[in-house]
Amino acid sequence: MRVTLIAPLLLLLAAAAPPAERARHALDRLAFGPAPGEMAAVKREGFENYLQAQLRDGPEPPALAAKLAAIEAVNLTPDQLFDRYGRPETQQQKQAANQVLAGAQEARLLRAMGSPHQLREVMVDFWFNHFNVFSGKGPIKLWAGAYEAQAIRPFALGRFRDLLGATAHHPAMLFYLDQWQSAGQRGKNSGLNENYARELMELHTLGVDGGYAQQDVIELARILTGWGFNDRPAVTRGGYTFHFEPKRHDQGTKTLLGQTFKPGRDDEGERALDLLAAHPATARHLARKLAVYFVADDPPPALVDGVAAAFQSSQGDVRKTLDALFHRPEFWDARYRNAKFKTPYRFAVSAARAVGPEGMPTNRLVNQLRQFGQPIYGCPTPDGYKDTQGAWLSPEAMTRRAGFAVAIGTGRLGAPGATPVDPGLLARTLGHPFGPTSREAIATAPPRLRPALMLGSPEFNRR
Repeated sequence: MRVTLIAPLLLLLAAAAPPAERARHALDRLAFGPAPGEMAAVKREGFENYLQAQLRDGPEPPALAAKLAAIEAVNLTPDQLFDRYGRPETQQQKQAANQVLAGAQEARLLRAMGSPHQLREVMVDFWFNHFNVFSGKGPIKLWAGAYEAQAIRPFALGRFRDLLGATAHHPAMLFYLDQWQSAGQRGKNSGLNENYARELMELHTLGVDGGYAQQDVIELARILTGWGFNDRPAVTRGGYTFHFEPKRHDQGTKTLLGQTFKPGRDDEGERALDLLAAHPATARHLARKLAVYFVADDPPPALVDGVAAAFQSSQGDVRKTLDALFHRPEFWDARYRNAKFKTPYRFAVSAARAVGPEGMPTNRLVNQLRQFGQPIYGCPTPDGYKDTQGAWLSPEAMTRRAGFAVAIGTGRLGAPGATPVDPGLLARTLGHPFGPTSREAIATAPPRLRPALMLGSPEFNRR
């Protein structure tokens, strides 16, 4: 009798055909994993149609758009947020700032779980870590959601130079890396600050091996003096928006990466961003990061070279660069399938999508990510959260993930009145990715525990 009950589920779990493997690979890499019905849709329309639709992007569905419209953290500018809440100094202001941050986190998860434009959401995750700011530093708790909405999202699939400029001008970045205080002339807040200039080259553009020297850091810092934001909104209009202060700008001649910069105004900084965005080292640095993110922790050199060439030939067009990456043979190579260990963020979001994102309260996922060690907007260092196995795989981490899998699989983590996840539906949603050991464990477990075993399996922890 036991064999009779187990055999059909074993056959179901083993039923993945090559088209399903291709669809699953696409959804695990271009999206945060499959939601119910998506595996069949990708198999039906084919990868190329799915990819081109993702690259086109588009507006959110009305129901999701309505939820996002109600969250002021992503709909107000930094000056509007500061005007409404002030610097988070008093206990009341701190509580208000916490609510604004919670709203931004909710918006991020609502999109990641429910948006049909999954590649955009994946790239928002990638670019926010690339241009990271930390919500635990001063007013950035108010601004993190606005920073994502205004400096990251509009350019996530656009041109890199536009993205670089948007982050460089946003008060969240200017405050986080102390650029707003950097000055080349005597006066209030005087003194050259190299923090942003260093990270701009080391992390945002050229990379640590990009061929620049310490003197280039100093010269870039001099070029950017005077870049900041108006921190006196009560006195003048336009507070907490980008502002160039000529009195704090170093008026001397500078030499950056061998190029001479004559004294000017804020156009010096724009020319520096042009130079950095178009530099071959930037193309290679970004190509390797994209290859790590989408293919393997140690990507093959040929892949990096190909992606870098696509980036340069398209003049930093992110869509064209990604299109080239997803058509590379390395992207489809069997050696690199299921080779990436999911970050806590990807693990939690992919689990929520798999069981049906509409029934997953975002506040519970926010708390879960905090327990996992990857709170949204919570990385204190400029390099952002890592996307490699070494950063996240540990016995303690796997224990936490197993507990989360049980909670979500049994319905305890869902909305009030949630029922346990249907194991057959979940297996079909995931595309039956399980190997022989996992299939046997799932099939022999009580039905109520099978979803937990699927979500806690080695196969689900990888993509």
